[in-house]
Amino acid sequence: MNKEPIINKMKSAFETTIPSEIDHALKVLENAEIIMDGECIKGRERYLVSVTAILHDIGMINAKEKYGLTFGNYQEKEGPAAAKELLIGEDLSDDEIERICYIIGNHHSPNKVEGIDFQVQWEADLIEALKKLDKENIQDKLEKIINKNFKTKSGFELAKKILIIT
Repeated sequence: MNKEPIINKMKSAFETTIPSEIDHALKVLENAEIIMDGECIKGRERYLVSVTAILHDIGMINAKEKYGLTFGNYQEKEGPAAAKELLIGEDLSDDEIERICYIIGNHHSPNKVEGIDFQVQWEADLIEALKKLDKENIQDKLEKIINKNFKTKSGFELAKKILIIT
């Protein structure tokens, strides 16, 4: 269950269109791995969460091309087909591909989060989004966002460690 081929496909896809997304995807993957360590997620499930983290924003490419915008709703619309195309030839069942695509197709919709795999992806990506905020002026808001969105103990602790100024 080597994730390097997926990482390489993601890098190839983004390098000529939106190269900044390579670093973002790798940071989300790193966050997901830390959360999975804390939640004792191993084996096949860990691999599938990793693949999802790597490809979660892959819809940005087609969104930018089709709409000239990369907003979350466009990413969700374009992401599943783009991910499916990149996953051809990988050692994944149809059900696994469908689950990965479901999460990618809903990764900006908090009301769709269900299952530990989706929760880990949600938290890993949200940490990166929240890092972009001006922490000095929104500590109270950050704490409320963290309390509302982070359901795993490991994700909650990681978010507090990275985002909250003490």
